[in-house]
Amino acid sequence: MTIRIYTQIEQGEAWRRRYGDRLPLFTCILGFTETALIPGISAAGRTPEDRKYTACADAEFLYYGAEHQPQYPLPPLTAGASPVLISRAVVEELKIPVYLFNAGLNQTPAVPVIDLGGYPAKCLSTGAAMELKIVHNLFKQGLLWGERLAAKVPQGYVILSECVVGGTTTALAILTGLGIDAAGKVNSSHPICNHEQKWQVVQEGLERIKEEGNSPHYPIDPLKLVAAVGDPMQVVVAGMAIAASRSCGVMLAGGTQMLAVYALTSAIAQTYNLSWQPAAVVVGTTRWVAEDSTGDSVKLALNIGKNSQDPQTNTPPLLATRLSFADSQYPQLQAYEQGFVKEGVGAGAACIAAHLYKNWQQNQLLQAIEAQIQRLTRN
Repeated sequence: MTIRIYTQIEQGEAWRRRYGDRLPLFTCILGFTETALIPGISAAGRTPEDRKYTACADAEFLYYGAEHQPQYPLPPLTAGASPVLISRAVVEELKIPVYLFNAGLNQTPAVPVIDLGGYPAKCLSTGAAMELKIVHNLFKQGLLWGERLAAKVPQGYVILSECVVGGTTTALAILTGLGIDAAGKVNSSHPICNHEQKWQVVQEGLERIKEEGNSPHYPIDPLKLVAAVGDPMQVVVAGMAIAASRSCGVMLAGGTQMLAVYALTSAIAQTYNLSWQPAAVVVGTTRWVAEDSTGDSVKLALNIGKNSQDPQTNTPPLLATRLSFADSQYPQLQAYEQGFVKEGVGAGAACIAAHLYKNWQQNQLLQAIEAQIQRLTRN
């Protein structure tokens, strides 16, 4: 079996039947949070300095591929290889159209990118990560682009992926601020998740909100919560998901970060009385995330539903590719089996799309991904 559905199985199957035979659009929403600069918080770049450029490097590789001489080369990792190798292998082979969005980066990526007028977020521990007016603007841009993207695939679906280093920590902050039990359940790019470190940072940020007289418990205004402890990608993708779900399918591409975006989407739609179609939305990731013994994505997805008035519609269907690198000839891919990296830049969703659209099996995926590494090391 090449895809597994972990939660909301019937809804996940219905989504698969409805959209599976369509070629999707692939989007990646790039953002930055100074949370990424905390030593040891993330393994997506060996040092805090490396992590400043991860999103630009991934965007360039996703767009141009292995032969291109990059302005921002892929950053060195403690172990493993960037998940963008997986996404690029699929979008290149299947000729999936790619749209890149700058939601708030330190520098402009060296690729054609749609600038949404956002800024990098300060560290969430400040409790004042972004200006509220910027968050409102990013949300509006998300709604606008969600509608535009959906119009390009009226019978199909859009893949909404992200590249935000430190994003599982901002995700934990959003989930906790929405009253969802997420502590100890999130994932990370480390082989053993740094739960204590993340929790300490999140508690600091949420305490700051309390000091300013805002209760960090739901029903806090979800946009204010993002401004306090979030990152610029989250609110853009929430807007895109709300608007796109009205007329096409949506796959939120990622693990912890996209479960948080799903919860945020639901909270924004409820608070601002916006119509959306939860049945059109699934979360797509890798089995390295879904079956990570140091996190609990399945429980997290169920807790999101439990927290809402209607658990049936508000538990996201969680799908994962069964891709394995156990037989790879490359140690940097085998590292995924030891728990490094796990997911990012829509890697899991890209593989799910290849299974659904072209019926790609394990061997075809592995071959295409290894070919990317071969070409990259040749350069």
